[in-house]
Amino acid sequence: MPNIKFNTALIVGAGSGLSAALARVLHAEGIKVALAARSTGDLDGLAKEVGGATFTCDASKRADVEKLFSDLDGSFGAPEIVIYNPSFRTRGPIAELDPDEVEKSLMITAFGGFLVGQQAVKRMLPKKRGCVVFTGASASIKGFAQSAPFAMGKFALRGLAQSMSRELHPKGIHVVHMIIDGGIRSARRLEPEGKTASLLNPTSIAAAYLHVIHQPHSAWSSEMELRPWVESF
Repeated sequence: MPNIKFNTALIVGAGSGLSAALARVLHAEGIKVALAARSTGDLDGLAKEVGGATFTCDASKRADVEKLFSDLDGSFGAPEIVIYNPSFRTRGPIAELDPDEVEKSLMITAFGGFLVGQQAVKRMLPKKRGCVVFTGASASIKGFAQSAPFAMGKFALRGLAQSMSRELHPKGIHVVHMIIDGGIRSARRLEPEGKTASLLNPTSIAAAYLHVIHQPHSAWSSEMELRPWVESF
């Protein structure tokens, strides 16, 4: 089957850093980009830069996610690429964790992924095409001490992606889980002096996402790991 040309994309959990890099590479490909976040005030500059639209959405809330996709249907168009980035972490000894904070972590990191993935797939199935990408982390494959809630959420998100890929790949919908195994460089997180490329460059990550999105049907990935060359694993 030939490569599919996608025209519309949705980034959920949009902000600076990786989401902004993703928006830029998609825009450079001629793909219309919608940006969704709980607060969109700080997305105005990015939206103007990429000619994108912004939507307010708490991905952990069913009503918000359903409204997001309904609003997209009525204006922007159903997204053919959907990227899920949101996560929330709370840290501490297992005996001292606040259950409410743990629940919040699971709802945002994992349940939100299900809600967004479900709405995306409902629109992709009739067309037998589309791509859903879930952003994972080191915690997707290893639980660190005093970080159980984040590991719980990321493990669950990875399980969701694996189940969806096995169900949906034969139906023409590409589902991918991206493991970001390392720190991402940003204005607030700079590389130590003398340690060039010791942090993941968000533009380089975005290029890997674009590669996966454009993979031909004959060689689809369901998971990819990205880490700096100096990262141990």
